[in-house]
Amino acid sequence: MSRRRDWGRSVLGIILTGLMLFPVYWMINVSFTRDQDMRKSPPQLVPIEGTLDGYRAVLTQQLPYVGTSLVVGLGTVLLTLLLAAPAGYALAKLRPPGGGAVRFVLLIAQMIPGIIMAMGFYAIYLNLGVLNTVPGLILADSTIAVPFAVLIFTAFMSGIPDELIQAALVDGANRLRTFWSVVLPLSRNATVTVSLFAFLWAWSDFVFAATLAGGGAHRPITLGIYQYIGNNNQQWNAIMATAVVASIPTTLLLVLAQRYVAAGVTAGAVKD
Repeated sequence: MSRRRDWGRSVLGIILTGLMLFPVYWMINVSFTRDQDMRKSPPQLVPIEGTLDGYRAVLTQQLPYVGTSLVVGLGTVLLTLLLAAPAGYALAKLRPPGGGAVRFVLLIAQMIPGIIMAMGFYAIYLNLGVLNTVPGLILADSTIAVPFAVLIFTAFMSGIPDELIQAALVDGANRLRTFWSVVLPLSRNATVTVSLFAFLWAWSDFVFAATLAGGGAHRPITLGIYQYIGNNNQQWNAIMATAVVASIPTTLLLVLAQRYVAAGVTAGAVKD
């Protein structure tokens, strides 16, 4: 009876997984489908007479946008780590007055809708003259990642034994050296987790990109895809090919970093 139950659960899991992955399969399928075959009924489950036109369009037209997204994503990761890691260390180990209130404010900050923040950034950037710039996008995307990153670092660093900190101080290291040489190396899982989420948020951002860089030359891939969408023309194979190419970096990162992410996001969940 238990074996039948296990088989039933396995079959149900396979069916649910297939349903969830079907949009990914359809995206890949359409990326190889010719424009004249798009409206065939019934639709082709496999593009028998496929085409690489969509991927040729990506290679000739979308690579600058991919490059911009990479620069914005990596810049967001760097800025987030520079701000969040020391802040998490201070909240976890230095325990300043009002630390609890700071954590509460960080939680509140994550609840602010992105479109509201984008409007505020637009007014500020317009006065500063930094609209349609890569540094402006990096700064805006970092405001989404930093509150989450500080909370992750705080939870993880709270689990580092205080004896290690005290031993480093006794050996003559100051607070900065202790953070750099002791705490940060032990926070590898949290660092990978924060870096991954910051990159994913920056890579997939549309609201900030459309508001702060929609009319400039340095547009990310989330906006570059819109050149294939018009009132009278939708190049679906190019759209889906761009989506496939844009999914590759994030998929690789998720596969490579999943072990560290699982350890990082559960940090501080269990305490002695």
